[in-house]
Amino acid sequence: MNTRRLILSAVCLISLNFSGRGQNAFETYFEKKSLRVDFALSGNAEYQAAALLHIREEPLWGGPVCNLIDTFSYGGYYINVYDRATQALLYSRGFNTLFEEWRSTEQAGKETQSWTNSMSIPYPKREVTFELTGRSREDMRFYPLMKIDIDPSSIFIDRGKLHDNNVVRIQYAGDPSSKADLVFLGDGYTAAEQDKFLDDARSFAESLFNTPPFDARRNDFNVWAVELVSEESGTDVSGKGIFKHTALNSGFYTFGLDRYLTVPDIRPVRDAVWNVPCDAVFILVNTDMYGGGGMYNFYAIGTTGNERTKSIFAHEFGHSFAGLADEYFSSEVAYDEDFYHTGLEPWEPNITTLVDFGSKWQDLLPDGTPVPTPTEGYDGKTGVFEGGGYKAKGIYRPQDHCMMRDYAPFCPACSRAILRMIDFLSDKQSQQ
Repeated sequence: MNTRRLILSAVCLISLNFSGRGQNAFETYFEKKSLRVDFALSGNAEYQAAALLHIREEPLWGGPVCNLIDTFSYGGYYINVYDRATQALLYSRGFNTLFEEWRSTEQAGKETQSWTNSMSIPYPKREVTFELTGRSREDMRFYPLMKIDIDPSSIFIDRGKLHDNNVVRIQYAGDPSSKADLVFLGDGYTAAEQDKFLDDARSFAESLFNTPPFDARRNDFNVWAVELVSEESGTDVSGKGIFKHTALNSGFYTFGLDRYLTVPDIRPVRDAVWNVPCDAVFILVNTDMYGGGGMYNFYAIGTTGNERTKSIFAHEFGHSFAGLADEYFSSEVAYDEDFYHTGLEPWEPNITTLVDFGSKWQDLLPDGTPVPTPTEGYDGKTGVFEGGGYKAKGIYRPQDHCMMRDYAPFCPACSRAILRMIDFLSDKQSQQ
């Protein structure tokens, strides 16, 4: 049995009795508001450590109330919340961070840095233990980075209000706990450009729901837009000496790559969504440049004025919403060439090293499909095509062309991963 299955089996055994009680368990252990935990990740290419920064009470919980235990095993980090008295697992969720990517860059081999991060959990009714774990790239296992006990009545929990930004409903399909709540934030929109931001948010929402497989699941989403006022239009382009004063401080040239657009500090993003149900964040940046970025269960970001902007949106949202990997292998990236180890199975659902292909899309292959699959004669068919995850050799993708490679439609493996995440966030069923 491989490492991923060992992790899944352990989580399932620990959480089996709890998850089976569904909403009754939520009502026993949690209130329908959020506990936000801000923490620092520090280190370099060789090691990492974590430290608590801040804990906040926030007024809404829009996440699932039945699917509290995350058994996808996606992401470079996991948070686990245990009942302090019994150590029963009450809640878990995987995610990625920008710091994790930075650790694979050349710069991380030369210096040590610290990056701020933030995650929210349902607000506990009794004392809990909050654990942050990180995945080792050497064996794909999760190891503890930080463990703290939290008393929900503690005077050290911040209960103050943050800035009350205007929140607009783009689409409301029902109770946030039974829907996937997508929140659009704007960066580089001045006070005079807020109408443009709302128009852009509506346009991008329509684009998403015109894209399979999202088109068939529109009614499983609520969509919100939070108006953020920037002092200047646009975004930082540090490689060209351009710096703008914006609400979220977004910028190109992340890790020195001209098209990589990110928000380095997650805290202003979390501050912006403090009073809106939020399962996924997409940041719209008011520029016509090409670029974007996306990290699983963290945020995705893209520009609004480029001719390829809607395709970039779908691609980056595939990263952040469903944990999909990049399937291209010939473009310049900021990471080192060993971002994925070919001797280990990657966690992303749409790439494989064939170490444990049975856990991926093997069941989607038509009978008689050769593994690996040649491109000639298999155009448009599901197979095992070499090249993906920034490597031309040793990593394989499900279809020759896909949104995660070159903006073609999502392949069957990616589509299935998206549908499973929609089901999870909308409390339709547990993961398969």
